[in-house]
Amino acid sequence: MQPIETLEEFYKRHPVDNQKVFSENNTGQGHFNVFLRKPCVQRTPFSRRDFYKIALVIGNGKIIYADKEVVIDRPALVFSSPSVPSSWESGPGPQEGCFCLFTQGFIESYEHKSALQDFPLFKVGGGHIVFPDASQLAFLSGTMARMMEDMDSDYAGKYDLLRNYLHILMHEALKIAPVTHYENNSGAAARITTQFLELVERQFPIDSPEQFLKLKTAHDFARCLAVHTNHLNRSVKEVTGKTTTQHISDRILKEANALLKHTDWSISQIANGLGFEEPAYFTNFFKKYTGSAPAASRLQSA
Repeated sequence: MQPIETLEEFYKRHPVDNQKVFSENNTGQGHFNVFLRKPCVQRTPFSRRDFYKIALVIGNGKIIYADKEVVIDRPALVFSSPSVPSSWESGPGPQEGCFCLFTQGFIESYEHKSALQDFPLFKVGGGHIVFPDASQLAFLSGTMARMMEDMDSDYAGKYDLLRNYLHILMHEALKIAPVTHYENNSGAAARITTQFLELVERQFPIDSPEQFLKLKTAHDFARCLAVHTNHLNRSVKEVTGKTTTQHISDRILKEANALLKHTDWSISQIANGLGFEEPAYFTNFFKKYTGSAPAASRLQSA
């Protein structure tokens, strides 16, 4: 089974010193934080996370993905995203370096919400890891050190500055050749599952009342992935412990709550955007999972 770790759960298990800023919206536009790796735990659970992470790893260890393992025996810059489940196992010796974690809302503007999903080192099937040389390592270390300094500063524009640092890290990584050699770990089921989860996520957010979901059922996703629906269902259940329908419903419900809270669209417009033929179908779906009608939920969050 493959759980999804939230920001709150991460802060509960990770021994960081500056937990005073761990709320989901600590920047006013999503979440951001940066830490030293020295107190990092020896082993992290294999799971997906609902946030992004860039880590400058200085120390021995191994990163395990759904379909590969990568041994870290020299400094590495590691990219983690909600679409790709992974775990970390520390090797012998000290652990140094830094890491930052952030949500999609922090780094992306309203007009460019697919940028992170399209970034090569965050994508499903990508390399996720680059190994810098000595000069590149010095630059990356200096950039992350400045991120830590600015995070602790009182500068009014520090979060804009930190977004720019993140973009610098991402572009610098693209200058370095990614890892291409890896060991096969868990086969076709994991690959199909990560592809399915990426397709689910790529349909969101719904940016306008005219936009609507094109993939709504397990059959729709199976056809897009060129596999039989039963094979997709078995693979997703095996890897995640949840059915395809549960994953689809969970993501639609998350988007429904966001649209009810952050837009003035009518219930009918939201229902249409989320793929429901009639507003009543959407209302029944929402009540099934939340216990209240969409209109009542909107009033409660106002």
